[in-house]
Amino acid sequence: MKLRPEQGKQMYFFFSDKVVLLFDFWNVHSPAGMVLSVLVIMLLAVLYEAIKVGRAKLLQRTMPALAHSLSQETLQEPERASMNTSTEQLASTPQKLFLWHSTQTLLHVIQVVLGYLVMLAVMSYNAWIFLGVIVGSAIGYYIAYPLLNTR
Repeated sequence: MKLRPEQGKQMYFFFSDKVVLLFDFWNVHSPAGMVLSVLVIMLLAVLYEAIKVGRAKLLQRTMPALAHSLSQETLQEPERASMNTSTEQLASTPQKLFLWHSTQTLLHVIQVVLGYLVMLAVMSYNAWIFLGVIVGSAIGYYIAYPLLNTR
């Protein structure tokens, strides 16, 4: 897509159904394409919020087990440590601790990549895309946040 000089990179929000998002091949040039693009960006924002809450939930469920398994109390009372719950047994071996840490790291990387993709989409300064990010983020938070309070 060749831009005319008067169409240079705009540094303000505009409403248009013509925009290039993130990659050259994501060239939107019709209202239907804009609707589809907004939906995709909304889904990315929902996924970002879901991963953020999922990481917090994983941390919430695992931290007591990690703290307990690493405490002096566990070292001093092996018979009590042998009566761990299944959650506390997660950190009982270095392999499980490594698996947990690797999972957290992978989820963090995915969250960062999604966050940057959503941020760069907003930096297209297309108001429709911006609204899609806001709505997707709100929907994702609305759906995912209550999961933090479940067992």
